[in-house]
Amino acid sequence: MAYDFLVVGAGLYGSVFAREAASRGRSVLVIDRRPHIAGNVYTECVEGIHVHRYGAHVFHTNDLKVWEYVNRFAPFNRFTNSPVANYHGALYALPFNMYTFHRIWGVNTPAEAKAEIARQRQAAHIADHPRNLEEQAISLVGRDIYEMLIKGYTEKQWGRPCDQLPAFIIRRLPVRFTYDNNYYNALYQGVPIGGYTKLVENLLDGIETRLNVDYLADRKALRALAKTVVFTGSIDAYFDYCLGSLAFRSLRFETELLDTPNFQGIAVVNYTDRETPWTRIIEHKWFEFGKDRQGNDIGKTVISKEYSLEWDRNCEPYYPINDEQNDRLYMRYKELAQAEKNVIFGGRLGEYRYYDMDQVISAALAAADKVCR
Repeated sequence: MAYDFLVVGAGLYGSVFAREAASRGRSVLVIDRRPHIAGNVYTECVEGIHVHRYGAHVFHTNDLKVWEYVNRFAPFNRFTNSPVANYHGALYALPFNMYTFHRIWGVNTPAEAKAEIARQRQAAHIADHPRNLEEQAISLVGRDIYEMLIKGYTEKQWGRPCDQLPAFIIRRLPVRFTYDNNYYNALYQGVPIGGYTKLVENLLDGIETRLNVDYLADRKALRALAKTVVFTGSIDAYFDYCLGSLAFRSLRFETELLDTPNFQGIAVVNYTDRETPWTRIIEHKWFEFGKDRQGNDIGKTVISKEYSLEWDRNCEPYYPINDEQNDRLYMRYKELAQAEKNVIFGGRLGEYRYYDMDQVISAALAAADKVCR
């Protein structure tokens, strides 16, 4: 065996694990079936604009250790995520805050906003423990905001009626009774200067990396290369779907280079009505304030329309559908995984859970520390 670790997947989890193992003197080989590193945070430069190929990624965390860790490998800018919602052409602040409540109800104080939400919650007869996403959303922000800014977007995103989705999905959505348009409740936030690809390049610096290599297509030969495999692909794919397929949502992007300096004036606009086929439009240049590396204004722009899709085995899995049925199936796969010798399953696909980027990094740091002691 030539290596201590074979890391399958050059995304954040795999790259952080590889970096930590190598820094402890272990030999590491990283492979990825794609022609590029960085997984779904991959960015490519188009006309001086770092385009987020697989959707918008804004790094945010309350974990100082993780924040200091990523800044070792790339400096981060001061970008603050403050998207807006477009409902039939009318614009509203996201996250839901006092600007949203004033725009819809005309209220001016937190007490007035809370009173209106309580009135709508009572009128909808929402119990103390909401049973699904619809009830949870009405409990949090009232029926008006649910109908205008949550229902259509969520049903496009997940491909299911809101009353058939678990309540926990919407609990991640910030609701503030302040005039604060920062989407994340995080102490630290930004985008790596030079793009996420540069961050991952620096993580993998000096570590052997091979692209266009499909572990599952040649696992016997590849498995023989290392003592331990770190697998960051889909856990059900690893086991050849022997228990059935876990459910995911996938995404499709329509990306255009436009000969204009400004398309929508902000990085992200969510389209919350059901009739608009896309869920959001991303204008990538605003993640770095419309400037090139020399600080000059960029005269063109790149936009991406994002469409949510039902996943099948021919497209990329993005979001695990963590309902009861799929979670039960995952636990059966987890039992198989625990019986595998010298294989570590990690990341969003390997653990079938929704991870924010800081959580991915924290989990990879913990896994590398445990196995490399």
